Amino acid sequence: MADLEPIEVGSRHDLRSARSPDAPDTLGYEGREATFGWVHSYETGSTVDGPGVRITLFMSGCLLRCQYCHNPDTWHLKDGTRVELAQAIRRLGEFAPMLRAMEGGLTISGGEPLVQIGFTRGMLAAAKRMGLHTAIETSGFLGARADDAYLANLDMVILDIKSGDPETYLRLTGKELEPTLRFAERLNAMNKPVWVRFVLAPGVTDAPDNIEKVARFVAPMKNVEWVEVLPFHQMGAFKWKALGIDYRLADTPPPTPEQVRGAIEIFRKAGCNAR
Repeated sequence: MADLEPIEVGSRHDLRSARSPDAPDTLGYEGREATFGWVHSYETGSTVDGPGVRITLFMSGCLLRCQYCHNPDTWHLKDGTRVELAQAIRRLGEFAPMLRAMEGGLTISGGEPLVQIGFTRGMLAAAKRMGLHTAIETSGFLGARADDAYLANLDMVILDIKSGDPETYLRLTGKELEPTLRFAERLNAMNKPVWVRFVLAPGVTDAPDNIEKVARFVAPMKNVEWVEVLPFHQMGAFKWKALGIDYRLADTPPPTPEQVRGAIEIFRKAGCNAR
């Protein structure tokens, strides 16, 4: 459709709201054959979302409601911009020579990429045809949606394991931990390269036993190249206020450098490559 808005380059920290009020509700949406999708934004020149220099595409739509989410404006499809898949592929193609030269590629994040399975499938397949390294960042909660053909177009998965304790995970996200663990085991059986991310939030995820449970689960997995401990921050707090959502962690401080080092050490003692 020629009248569609362009895909917005910007920052994952920019607020997007009510861009597509006619979009379907996220719950129950799959769009397995979709030739369009709802996009929050994209960043160029990322060096933290996989190897090399990358384009990071942020999709709208997520089923988790993480208490520390810094992008609650990616929860609903209606807050993203509707974009044709062909349009997004053409835009990626403009960056492909530069990305190949810098040994980078495409990372699809969100939100949750597996909400919009058809659109992200098409983007990953196109990126592989362009000779780009491909990755998604996912909670793994919807991992069962990704069939083997989908995973074949992925060079790496950045897997957010938000808690090792099921009760803590449920309080934090509103969902069960088990689907994430099963997806991690499936990726391990395929020897699919994985970076695990763990957000260290004081009073929420920082209990040593909780960290140890994640570490013991991950340590035997030879496909896990890195465990990254990410300090909780308040950079997304303004979005909760702007969207009128109750933000329970408004008074939660970032972890101290000592707390971050302590969490990394727990992972390392279990046998993980952690940073």
